[in-house]
Amino acid sequence: MILAAGLGTRLRPLTNRIPKPLVPVAGRPVIEYALLQLRAADIRDIIVNLHHLGDRVRERLGDGSAYGVRIRYSVEETILDTGGGIKKAEALLRDGPFIVLNGDTITEAPLRALIARHEAGRAMATMLLRTAPDADRYGLIHIDDGGRVQSFLGRPPIPPGSAWQPYMFAGLHVLDPRIFDLMPAGRPFGITRETYPLMVERGDTVLGMPFDGLWLTIDTPEALARAEAQLSSGQAILSYLP
Repeated sequence: MILAAGLGTRLRPLTNRIPKPLVPVAGRPVIEYALLQLRAADIRDIIVNLHHLGDRVRERLGDGSAYGVRIRYSVEETILDTGGGIKKAEALLRDGPFIVLNGDTITEAPLRALIARHEAGRAMATMLLRTAPDADRYGLIHIDDGGRVQSFLGRPPIPPGSAWQPYMFAGLHVLDPRIFDLMPAGRPFGITRETYPLMVERGDTVLGMPFDGLWLTIDTPEALARAEAQLSSGQAILSYLP
């Protein structure tokens, strides 16, 4: 599932007329990078959720055949945030483990390795994590030496003297359908604010896989300019581009 329903408020006024998933970066709409990355990992059945200017996104992407994938859409009349959006698409996702990524992120994340880690650990969720100087701005996630998440946004509290390592969520994760049983229906909620802390406190297996490779998120004009410069100049190279 590609999360693509956001309003893109920090990219206004550009996103007043262009839906955030279609914002161009180095000659491609940003969501196209996610589609091509998924296809390269042999993930070809894709759900895209829509809200702001959603008809424009559907018109551009169609059924996905132009990208070698099959796209189905989950339309949100009221924007449901990350958790609510995933829950609304439950009927399309319940058949087995599924991967979720943000439609405004361009990355070289190893999807196959993330999936393999999830399957080997029989996890409820497996998250891609990264370090960043301002990681605490996004909320810290602490993992132990085995890669298991022990504290998520301070829940449960970190014990004094803990050797757990702090990271931030990179917006890409593999989820088991069991997670739907922990998600409320019919209302907006954030999966990182509500569902993940609940899973960790319950003792569910939540794994984290650190990643220090290319990670660009297109959420501000400055971030868009940096990504454009890196990709257009060849400074950042993506292995999955044709």
